[in-house]
Amino acid sequence: MNIIVVGCGKIGRSIIGSLVSEGHDVAVIDIDHDVITEITDIYDVIGVCGIGTDCEVLEEAGAAKADIVIAVTGSDELNMLSCYIAKTLGAKQTVARIREREYNDNSLDFMKEKLQISMAVNPELFTAYDIYNVLKLPGAAHIETFSTHSFEMVELVLKEGSPLVGTKIMNLRKQHSAIFLVCVVSRNGKVVIPDGQFELEVGDRIALTAAPSEIYKLLKSLKLIKKQVRNIMILGASRTAYYLAELLLNLGNSVTIIDKDPKKCESFSEALPNATIILGDGAQQNLLLEEGLEQMDAFVSLTGMDENNILISYFASTKNVSKVVTKVNRDEFLPIAKHLGIETIVSPIRTISDVLVRYARALQNTVGSNVEKLYKIMEGQAEALMFKVHPDFKHINTPLKEISFKPNILIGGLLRKNKAIVPTGDDVILPDDKVVVISTGHRLCDLADIIE
Repeated sequence: MNIIVVGCGKIGRSIIGSLVSEGHDVAVIDIDHDVITEITDIYDVIGVCGIGTDCEVLEEAGAAKADIVIAVTGSDELNMLSCYIAKTLGAKQTVARIREREYNDNSLDFMKEKLQISMAVNPELFTAYDIYNVLKLPGAAHIETFSTHSFEMVELVLKEGSPLVGTKIMNLRKQHSAIFLVCVVSRNGKVVIPDGQFELEVGDRIALTAAPSEIYKLLKSLKLIKKQVRNIMILGASRTAYYLAELLLNLGNSVTIIDKDPKKCESFSEALPNATIILGDGAQQNLLLEEGLEQMDAFVSLTGMDENNILISYFASTKNVSKVVTKVNRDEFLPIAKHLGIETIVSPIRTISDVLVRYARALQNTVGSNVEKLYKIMEGQAEALMFKVHPDFKHINTPLKEISFKPNILIGGLLRKNKAIVPTGDDVILPDDKVVVISTGHRLCDLADIIE
C-alpha cells in the first residue's frame, strides 16, 4: 500500500518503522530537512521536506494516489487540515492524531465528518485505557480486549510458588476450574506457541485467552486477586495521567497526582477537583513516602523520562505497592525494566503503531475476512489478531482438528453472537464468527493466510 506519514517525531518514527517492516511503500513529510535526511538514511522511504498542509508538498509525496495519509505532528489542527487537504487531493483514507481533550468530546465526530477524516487516534487516551484495564485486574501484567465483556487475553508472569509452575499445558484445565487457553509463552527472550507437553517454569511470561469471568476465576484460584485497587498514585501530570485519573475518579477511586510543574498542577486541580494534586519532585523518595506511597494499592509512573519512570517504579515495588505500572517508550530500556521486575509496561508510541498497523492490514484484506483487532504481544514477537468470518471462507463448518494450519499458528478463541468459546479440535468456524488467531513469524492480513 502507498502510505504517507506527516510528522517524523517519536510517534511518527515508530509508525514509519512499523509500516516499512510490513512491506508498505512509505513517503514521509517533515518541516525539518535534517530529520528527513536522517529518516531516509535509516529507512527505504521517500522524504519530502515541507509542511503537511502545503498542497504542493502533499502532491510531491503522492497524496493523489495514497491509500492512507497519517498525520501525527505535534499540532492537532495541522493534522486535521493535512488530512482534509490530502483527501481533497485524492487520498483514499486519512488518519489524524488528535490529543487535546477539547477535541475528544462531541465535537470530534463533527470534525471527522466535515474534514473527511477516516480515523482519529489519541495515543494518550488509548494508553490510559490500557492502564485502567490492568488496574481493574491487578494480578495481570497486561490485558488485551477482543470484545467488551466477552473475550480477553491476559499476560501473567509466573513467580516462585505459582500453582502453574511445573504443570504441562495439557493438564492445566484439569487442575483449575476456569476455562482458558495458554496461547503463548515467553521464556528467556524466546517466544513459542506451546503444545500440550510444554511444561511451565518460574519466570515464564504466559498469555492466555478466556472470557473475563473465567479469567477472574483463574486469577482468584491462583491467589493473584487479593483486593481491588482503590488508592492510586500517579507520577507526572501528562495527558495520559489526565485521562487515566478521569477514568479512575469516575469509579470512586482515590487518586493522587504528583508533578513538579506549578502550571500543570494548577491546570489539573481545576480540571480534576476530586483528585489530590501534589506540587513536588516525584524523584525524591521522601516525598513519595510522605504522600502515602506505602499505603497505595497502585503506583503509575508517567513522566516524560523513561529512566526516571523505571527507577521510581522499582522503588515503589520495594515498598510493597501491589501494582506498579510504568511508561517506557524506548525499546532499549525494556530489558532493564524487566530485569528490575517491573511487569506492566505501557507505551503510547507502541500502542499507536499497533493500531495503525492493524488499520493498514484491515484495508488489505481479501473477501474472506476482516482484521478487526491486532495486538503485538510479548514485546512484538507474537501477534494476536481477531478476524470476522465471511460466508465464503473455505473452511466453514470444518472441525479445527481437520484443518491444516501453518506452523506457529493457534486458534485462541471464537466469538459467536457475543459468546466466548475456548476452542477444542472438535469446534468449527461459522459465518459471522470472530476468530482470535495467535501467530509468530507471520504477517497475517486475512483468515485464509493461516491455512497451509
